[in-house]
Amino acid sequence: MTPNEIQIPRKLTTQLLHLAQLSPEFEICGLIGSQNGLPTTCYPITNQAKHARQRYLLDATGQIAAMASMRGSGEELFAIYHSHPTAPAQPSSTDLAMATYPDALYLIISLNTKGILEMRGFKIDGKNAQEIPLTLNG
Repeated sequence: MTPNEIQIPRKLTTQLLHLAQLSPEFEICGLIGSQNGLPTTCYPITNQAKHARQRYLLDATGQIAAMASMRGSGEELFAIYHSHPTAPAQPSSTDLAMATYPDALYLIISLNTKGILEMRGFKIDGKNAQEIPLTLNG
């Protein structure tokens, strides 16, 4: 069962959009931790992709450290985020093929919307992506 919508704290959304703006030419990526099912913490991770303008690959050391930090804080993996500097905020064929956490939300931030940043959330299972509406709270 997939939720009808997911609430994202305004502070967390602002942080994600700011990180994407700081890297307008390369995809940013990272993890979001949650407590009691509510997203709480952003864990930016270095993008190790060879073609970081069009792809992301979480740095393994950074990912392990973020997961350890989440466990230490009593958090669980809530979302994996990345940006699309020149593409819409929807999963690419590569995003679909590389998605390996079916329980996590995939957040995609687009910088390619006429000066307006866009962020959308998806549940990806296999090669299927289902959009989950996001709402701001706080």
